Amino acid sequence: MAIEVAEVATPRLSLADTDINWDRLDKTRFHVIGAILFTVQSALIHPTAVVKTRMQVAGSGISQLNGLSVFRHIIRANGIPGIFRGFGTSAIGSLPGRVLALTSLEVSKDMTLKYTQGLNMPEATRIGIANGVAGMVSNLLSCAYFVPLDVVIQRLMVQGLPGTRSFKGPLDVVRKVRKAEGFRGMYRGFGLTAITQTPASALWWGAYGAAQHFIWRGLGYRDDLEKKPSHVEMVAVQATAGTLAGACSSLITTPIDTVKTRLQVIDDYGVGRPSVMKTAKALLKEDGWRGFYRGFGPRFLNMSIYGTTMIVTYELIKRLSVKQA
Repeated sequence: MAIEVAEVATPRLSLADTDINWDRLDKTRFHVIGAILFTVQSALIHPTAVVKTRMQVAGSGISQLNGLSVFRHIIRANGIPGIFRGFGTSAIGSLPGRVLALTSLEVSKDMTLKYTQGLNMPEATRIGIANGVAGMVSNLLSCAYFVPLDVVIQRLMVQGLPGTRSFKGPLDVVRKVRKAEGFRGMYRGFGLTAITQTPASALWWGAYGAAQHFIWRGLGYRDDLEKKPSHVEMVAVQATAGTLAGACSSLITTPIDTVKTRLQVIDDYGVGRPSVMKTAKALLKEDGWRGFYRGFGPRFLNMSIYGTTMIVTYELIKRLSVKQA
């Protein structure tokens, strides 16, 4: 009796449930559940994004403080609403973008796995390539939607700092940016984002897919064995792979993210439209090469937490969205 109770309390899943492909998903349930859970997940890590963004944009006063000190400074100056600046716009505005990103991610991964089936390569490499291609395609398509949204959100996060404007809300940001720079002002940093974040996304998803495959095999799991992982084991492995992928990504992309963030929100770089070179030179002049790693601590924390919570949430959404037999 005790053994039966234990088995009911800790149900075990097939190893196939660790990588659920697009054709096994109920698409409506997938997007509805995804919208709810990803909004909750975004709320948990939004304060770290606010701290990171302010450290990257602010003058030497705030930029020399560590992440915890900046967090305390925001709380003292603006209270709890201060660390959630831009969240409402982010939560609502991200919904259509997530549908685009998740659909393109799963479809492109499924297609790549089918096209590479039968090729003479290790399975971990094949899975890593499929995940990497999916991350690249998804990022390229979603950049067109998320870059303007980022411009709005980041300006709301940093308003009041030197070199930035004040806004009454997201629509006011759009109105003022378009009045000052036209439609292209909403796409500040688009080229830099697409060129740099697309390889970073491919790296993240590729590393995650390969890492998860290696971990499962290292633990003795195979597709053709009856040994099945429990829910706890599944979450632990996926969280570990997500943390590793997020940590690697933050280390590589922080300098580019710092330049992109400042390019999108600072308006006083002298005559002419802000550019990547002007932004990089100003940053180099202020803090030297270490300036490119402004906000690295909060970004590292943000990406690591994001990598862990995002992938655990994402894999949970997929398991909850499997078509019923």
